[in-house]
Amino acid sequence: MSEIFNFDFEKEQPERLDKFLVECLPSLSRSRIQTLIKDGLVKVDEMIITKMGYKLDRNNKIEIEVPAAVDIGLLAEDIPLEILFENEDVLIINKDAGMVVHPAAGHDQGTLVNAVLAHAPDIEGIGGELRPGVVHRLDKDTSGIIVMAKNDQAHQFLQDQFRLRTVKKTYLAITDGIPPTPVGRVEAPIGRDPSHRKQMAIVPSQRGREAVTEYKVLQVFKNHALIEASPLTGRTHQIRLHLAFLGCPIVGDSLYGHKKTSLPVKRHQLHAFRLQIQLPGETEMRVFETKRPEDMQRALVYLSQQ
Repeated sequence: MSEIFNFDFEKEQPERLDKFLVECLPSLSRSRIQTLIKDGLVKVDEMIITKMGYKLDRNNKIEIEVPAAVDIGLLAEDIPLEILFENEDVLIINKDAGMVVHPAAGHDQGTLVNAVLAHAPDIEGIGGELRPGVVHRLDKDTSGIIVMAKNDQAHQFLQDQFRLRTVKKTYLAITDGIPPTPVGRVEAPIGRDPSHRKQMAIVPSQRGREAVTEYKVLQVFKNHALIEASPLTGRTHQIRLHLAFLGCPIVGDSLYGHKKTSLPVKRHQLHAFRLQIQLPGETEMRVFETKRPEDMQRALVYLSQQ
């Protein structure tokens, strides 16, 4: 069922309708409020207002209808999840390699979103839809820490941190070859590959977006290395491309590295192992970590025995 909220505007100075409603309904994001206004679900003095910048004057009476979250047909699937942290706003999960994050063409089931819906059936939803909010993404074959929001306000709060680059993400990677320096920084713009539209590529700055990755070599083997990589920007396939740009692509990455894997692994060896982030309602940054996945640990033992 829809909920109806009523508010009186009693401020001395005029104010935008959307700004006022965001203050009154902190559980809804600004974009959600703006959608409700555009959809004709807000009245000022009994008159429907669809202009989000409408100026409120003293003694205006505002009514807003908030529809219940809509079931968009996503299937809740009882798939085991490794939950690192959970509260009423967020889920922080250690995603398995091989799991797609959200449903798409060819992957309408078995995704992380399907699993989260089963784990948290009472989820409030995002943007008026019964679904968790994907705050950031990991490739299908990249394992590790990923954050999902349970409501609009948390989704907006977390996405703002990624947009403002206050989040720190750290990955582990096993590479074919060794970087030219023990520590370093790669600044190379990323855009669509002009020859292969489903792939990304290092491109001239005028054709791509800024992309920056810092790295540190943790362990060196004869022809491989264990790398710690921290992306300062969030471009698609960024770490995979930047390590390949250095001449040391990730083991098992047939898209940007060697077509035939040099180690007995079944996927590219990239794992999101640490995340530093501020959670909704908190003031201090939190740090979440995971251990190395079993296949990566086996690969490192294999290398150490060579």
